[in-house]
Amino acid sequence: MKFALHFGNNTFPKPDDARRIARLAEAAGFDSIFAVDHVVLPYSYDSRYPYAASGRIPGGPDSPIPDPMIWMTWIAAATTKLRFMTGVIILPLRNPLVLAKQVATLDLLSGGRVELGIGVGWLKEEFDALGVPFDKRGKRSDEYIRILRAAWKDGPTSFAGEFLQFDEMGVFPKPVGNDVPIVIGGHSDAAARRAGRLGDGFFPSISTQTDIQPLLDLVHRSAEQAGRDPRRIELITGCAGVLPKSGQDPHAAVEERLKRGVGRIAVPVWAFRENYEEGLASFGETVIRPFANV
Repeated sequence: MKFALHFGNNTFPKPDDARRIARLAEAAGFDSIFAVDHVVLPYSYDSRYPYAASGRIPGGPDSPIPDPMIWMTWIAAATTKLRFMTGVIILPLRNPLVLAKQVATLDLLSGGRVELGIGVGWLKEEFDALGVPFDKRGKRSDEYIRILRAAWKDGPTSFAGEFLQFDEMGVFPKPVGNDVPIVIGGHSDAAARRAGRLGDGFFPSISTQTDIQPLLDLVHRSAEQAGRDPRRIELITGCAGVLPKSGQDPHAAVEERLKRGVGRIAVPVWAFRENYEEGLASFGETVIRPFANV
């Protein structure tokens, strides 16, 4: 079982703090750290935030959310083993060729430590501000995933789709191994089906109290229908039982996730805010290391 530290960039937006938390996570044995994404946040919006009962974004529109790619570049230079993932970047807001080059560059410079978590987005006002159509964002994301994978392969890149068409373009450098894992984030059936068809992983970043088994089952069915091996799709979830002061047996909580086929548990970094040094080190000793070889 692997463990990821979630909400890294918006919790630690300042340079010294970012380096510090990355090094602490690496020393504690965390596999990876996740960085969230919004390009802009409106001060007034009608869209409903899907991950809180209030329907509002925690922290408000003036919360510092560093660009995840640049923030991950900063912590990559401060670590040697820690992996990092966008958790998740809003894919249809990015030009896929520009993003392919950014991701490949960071993957090359970091020695192959990048994962790209993607989502289709929920905040229509953000799309409007950037001049990107909110409609068909799921279909646009599917096409962009295919462009990313094509751009990372050796040789020239060509593509003919609904949204973009180009022929024999050089997109360099290439990432380590000519590929980067793409993890599909989202809490919908559409996201689960997308993960089964196109993803290397699935991250339903919803409340740990929500029954996610139907979504996990849908990932497996969609993979099989697409002729893919569902066992090759990593499942990443939260797990309230491993959090400090949860009152639960963390080992039993991890075992429960293992039985569901989960390969990585995402832990919110704010769970250790009372004392990051001691909290992360203790979590590494008591929770991460006992499952290091499972």
